[in-house]
Parts: sequence; C-alpha cells; structure tokens
Amino acid sequence: MGHDVAARVGGRLGRTLLELGGNNAVVVLDDADMDLAMRAVMFGAVGTAGQRCTTTRRLIVTNEVADALEERLVRAYASVPTGDPLSEGTLLGPLIDEAAVQQFEVVMTRIQEEGGEILYGGRRVNREGFFVEPTLVRADASMSVVAEETFAPILYVLRVRDFDEAIAVHNGVRQGLSSAVFTRSVVAAERFLSAAGSDCGIANVNLGTSGAEIGGAFGGEKETGGGREAGSDAWKAYMRRQTCTINYGSDLPLAQGVRFDVE
Repeated sequence: MGHDVAARVGGRLGRTLLELGGNNAVVVLDDADMDLAMRAVMFGAVGTAGQRCTTTRRLIVTNEVADALEERLVRAYASVPTGDPLSEGTLLGPLIDEAAVQQFEVVMTRIQEEGGEILYGGRRVNREGFFVEPTLVRADASMSVVAEETFAPILYVLRVRDFDEAIAVHNGVRQGLSSAVFTRSVVAAERFLSAAGSDCGIANVNLGTSGAEIGGAFGGEKETGGGREAGSDAWKAYMRRQTCTINYGSDLPLAQGVRFDVE
C-alpha cells in the first residue's frame, strides 16, 4: 500500500509521510545488564500482544550470553498472565480478531517448516476470544519468516558471534523503524547510534523499542516509509515553505546585484 501511495502522490510531485511496517530488534551484548534487558525485551515483545508498530520482533544476542538469556525468557514467558486487558494484573490481552489468530497459526507452521525451534508458546489459547500464547522462537536470520512483520507476540531469538555480526543481522531486513542495544560500553553505544550502526529512525541504548517518546521525531527508514511524526521538525512535512519579498520603494532591486537599466 505504501509503494502504491508513494507512486500516486509522486506522480503529481506531491509529498508523503508514511509509517509502514516495522521489524524492530534489540541487540544484547556480552556486557549488558541482563535484568534490564530481559524486562525491556519482555515488554517490547509481549506488551499490547505484539500489536504495536514498535513491538520487539527480533532479539539479537551474542553467543556468550544467549543460553542464559533464553532460559530466563522461557521462565518469564511461562509466568505471563493472559486475559481481559482491562483486568488488573493482565499483561497479555487478545489479538484484534479471528483473522489475526489465523495469521499467527500460519506463521507458526512456517516457522517449523523453515527450521525454527519454538522454545515457548506457539498455540492458540483455549478460551473465548482471540487469545494466543506469547511465543519465543529460536531462529536464524536467513529464515524468510524472520524478515516479515507479524502483528502478534512472536519473538525470534537470533544468535551472533560479535557486535559486527549483530549490526549486519539487525540491518538485514527491509524495515527500519525502531531499534535498541543493551551494553555498558560507551564505544558500542556510540557505534550503534552512528551511521555505522542502526539504520532505523529510532535508536535506543539500554531502553526497549516500544516507546513513542513525547517530543521525539517518530518514524523510520527504508520500507518503513520515511518522514517523521512529532518532534520539532515534524510540522514541515505538513506545510509548504513560501518565500515572500515586499518592495516598499520605487526602485527595483535585482538579485545578485544585477543591473538592467532601461528608459
């Protein structure tokens, strides 16, 4: 839809501000605060049942800490209260409709066909409504399903050797909305925020992907569409700049000091 809208508006040389898909990732390095990272990943992946443009879809974690983080996430996923989102204590509510549940089930089948391993969840919850289990999947970045956005609480765990590979995997999708890195290293943090790091419109350090911070310029790059909503310069996307000059005298000043004398 975004491609079609951009082409139609571009045909009349108009401008677009598009917020399309997101495939947001959290990178966790060896030196990260694991308690902080786990809480951020849980909220980003499970909060709003994964139905948020900035939901955490991919967890990219270095081999040294991957086993321990996986184990903690499996235990945490098993403890998530599911039910009426208006009830106190509920952390995981329903998907929006039956079609969303069916799409979730299709993706679960694809995950297994492509060689992914479901560490937790993966099923519809047997109760009235459109509920599914929070799902944790050990996956590989080469799996086609990992490169797609599914509006459901599915988190792909991707193991990498080092920060270089983490950035390559992070940037190796078509979308570019929100991103995060967890590290105690100032050097790693600065690299993630630089042109050599995250290619997303939003990049966070030791904070999850799911915020829409008040005052921040919100939007993404690549197939997320470009442009920014909110922030100090967002108004420019909705307005046109017009240069106005008013001559209060009887002389005719010309640009760049040009002389053009006529009788």
